[in-house]
Amino acid sequence: MFKSKNKAQIRVLAILVIVLTAFFLTGCMGSKASIGVVDTSKIMKESPKVQQFQEQLQEKAKELSANLEKEQAGLNEEQIQAKQEAAYGELLKMQQDFGMQFNETVKSAIEQVSKEKKIDVILFKEVVAHGGVDVTEDVLKKLQ
Repeated sequence: MFKSKNKAQIRVLAILVIVLTAFFLTGCMGSKASIGVVDTSKIMKESPKVQQFQEQLQEKAKELSANLEKEQAGLNEEQIQAKQEAAYGELLKMQQDFGMQFNETVKSAIEQVSKEKKIDVILFKEVVAHGGVDVTEDVLKKLQ
């Protein structure tokens, strides 16, 4: 009695799996996915926010360098090296913080462009050999 009940359950499960598989395959194949690409190197070169940050970073580096020169007079070699490392660490942290903020901003711009243009997937142009709609200019406009 239990053997026939298990066989019936297996048949129902197999039929359900076949129906669901057919449903998903036709759903995926029936609609054509649109793919976009974004050129991150172009965004890094042309984004005003990146240029503004680079200017801020250069100003901070000049400021730290000037401070090091002033403090250097009464310090020994180890103290000078420690001050230089601290200054470098400060610049590095500033750069990392900006990178994280900028990545979030770019991600948000990409999501907006994706929704507006009804693009299902946006990939980095550097990893796509061929194809895709280039949305780099649209993303740059969002970053203005």
